[in-house]
Amino acid sequence: MNASTFRRNLKPWILPIAMVLGILLHNYINLVAGLSPCLIFLMLLITFCKVSPNDFHISKFIWILLSVQILGAIAAFILIKPFSEDIAQGAFICIFCPTATAAPVITGILGGSITLLATYSLISNISVALLAPFLFSLIGTESNIEFSHSIFTIGSKVFPLILSPLALALLFRAYMPKVHKQIANRQSLSFYLWALALIIVVGNAVSFIMKEPADKIPEMIAIALVSLVACCLQFYVGRKIGRRFGDKISGAQGLGQKNTVLAIWMALTYLNPISSVGPAAYVAWQNTINSIQLYYKGKNEKTRVSKLN
Repeated sequence: MNASTFRRNLKPWILPIAMVLGILLHNYINLVAGLSPCLIFLMLLITFCKVSPNDFHISKFIWILLSVQILGAIAAFILIKPFSEDIAQGAFICIFCPTATAAPVITGILGGSITLLATYSLISNISVALLAPFLFSLIGTESNIEFSHSIFTIGSKVFPLILSPLALALLFRAYMPKVHKQIANRQSLSFYLWALALIIVVGNAVSFIMKEPADKIPEMIAIALVSLVACCLQFYVGRKIGRRFGDKISGAQGLGQKNTVLAIWMALTYLNPISSVGPAAYVAWQNTINSIQLYYKGKNEKTRVSKLN
């Protein structure tokens, strides 16, 4: 077995391995938690070096995905609230949460449009920053939200991670084309950087859940199960929408892959803190789905190679 075949066979298992390491090492994750933004920055820089600025545009596809994200979150909260407001908040934040800044990385590996996902990730995060103060003031119970302050706080957490690597990639393209080309040819590195970041995200999520009191376990299980349903539905609906526009992978990743770190922070800050169990569990659900997709992609590629031989 050569190195290329070994990497192809190993890739579907990288994310599960990262999640297991995050669980096992959760007591020590706080020592390296500060590396997470740096890892996301680097993998987005690598990803953005592959795309052309002419490819960025806001299409009907993006507006439909955004409508499903926002209206779906509101609908889920309204439907579940009569049964449990905490579970309703957990469902809301799992759907309302913007697309992960790392989504273009996985999308590119799976064969979707990196530029479409990069554009949607930016639009999704901007929309959440603008709408969150208003919506949280209606459903939140934990704080009085000042509109301008909330926009600045949320924006300061997500915009630099998206805009800075994009700006640097464009500068490399314009003024350092050889460096830009070298980075663009190293796309596989972004996946392994994401796996390292995932260890930190999972470790933080496990540490948070373990701090909750034991009497909250039944409610936490219910929120985690609702989070699973929300995750599966978003990948499914996104795939269905994407198929209409000829890019089912981008549709699925755009709706399904979430910025869970931001979601946990928003839930802890503006909602009942127990609702943050939803996005904490979502970390496992979305990366399990991503692992399954990578497995089948690798299996299909292996089948094609064997047929050619």
